[in-house]
Amino acid sequence: MSALEMPAKTHGVGVFLELRKRLQSGLLIVGKDVARSPADVVVTGGESSLHIQTPRGELSLSLPAGVTFEQGSCIPTPAGESCGEELHFRLRINVTRSSDEEASDSVMETLRAKETYCFYCQGCMTRLLEDRVFKRVLPLPNGNWNAIVDDWCCHPDPFANRKLLPRAEDCLLGDTFLLVARDGSCEQTVSEEVSPVGSEDSQDPKKPCRRVALISCKSCSSVLGEAVAPETLKLYITQVVVEPAVGDRKTETSLNRSLFVERTIAARLLGLSSSLSTFHFSVQTPDGKAFLLLWLLNSDSITVSVPETSVGGERSISSPALHSPSPRAARALKLLYTTCSHTGVEQRDIVTSWEVNAIGHPVVLPLKVCEELLQVIDDSNATLPASMRCMRSYEYNLIPTPAVCRWHT
Repeated sequence: MSALEMPAKTHGVGVFLELRKRLQSGLLIVGKDVARSPADVVVTGGESSLHIQTPRGELSLSLPAGVTFEQGSCIPTPAGESCGEELHFRLRINVTRSSDEEASDSVMETLRAKETYCFYCQGCMTRLLEDRVFKRVLPLPNGNWNAIVDDWCCHPDPFANRKLLPRAEDCLLGDTFLLVARDGSCEQTVSEEVSPVGSEDSQDPKKPCRRVALISCKSCSSVLGEAVAPETLKLYITQVVVEPAVGDRKTETSLNRSLFVERTIAARLLGLSSSLSTFHFSVQTPDGKAFLLLWLLNSDSITVSVPETSVGGERSISSPALHSPSPRAARALKLLYTTCSHTGVEQRDIVTSWEVNAIGHPVVLPLKVCEELLQVIDDSNATLPASMRCMRSYEYNLIPTPAVCRWHT
């Protein structure tokens, strides 16, 4: 997925570049509306840049620090029968490690004990919790820890039907949420409403309707999370912004919602994949219903996409709509995805297989956020070259890692 604004969907992809850092190789795709034959494309490299000469003119792509093109390595490669409107090239790159590439501004990486933080509503940037100092910042057990307790304990589960809740000065970190203690200031900034969650079908007694206390921002009514206990708030990381409290510094205006969801989910997928050594994720709603299946292929891609209408123009703008004269390549996670509501036979077989074999680490998000994430992914998928939009029964996508934003500041 691209990191900022999307190019218009009505135009085809003019130039698409994907570099693999570990393999030190790359794929360049040029639309035939830009160049009719491989002989029309000349690729050269500069310092942290790639220059592509086509009949429409020269396009310069900025590369991240430490990534350079290996001169003379770009060669044509077959594009396949389904890619009659594209020219494909393979190339080599040289990569030196950058100290900035592992940096992350994820909430999960930011929170530290004995530091002061303020919590803001992501939708309107209203301050929700003010000057919170946590004596302990602790990770919660893995999402399905309770299911394997019996395999590890020689006595009955001591944690059965008991919730892990924070103390007054604790912050507990789940996969996609934070648990914090409620205090008096919350009454001025958040509202609470009991709402049904889950199946309302009375014919299925195994799936009773569950009622939860939803927490919303009083200023903009955005749902922030749940009140899991009278004195405990569960705040989803896609709904809040957490920043260190530094004097009277004013917070920045709210990020574009799609960008924020994209960045936040990318950070969690990358973090969970690294910590749990998994690459299958099941995006679920709070009632446990699978919404979206994600298959993470790799995390070392560097990509940039330029619309056909921007190639050879006075000012080229890449798919992330970067704020610079030349498009810039950015780190991305490469993944396959399919929706659980898909009606296709092959897609339904995939969903059934994942469910039966318990494939996919659960990533729980509010239903509205699941829908937002799917929309962002679908929009991004539409900006890829036609040959990269599907792979067998999955759809294909590139989602930016947190470092993308750091490179663009």
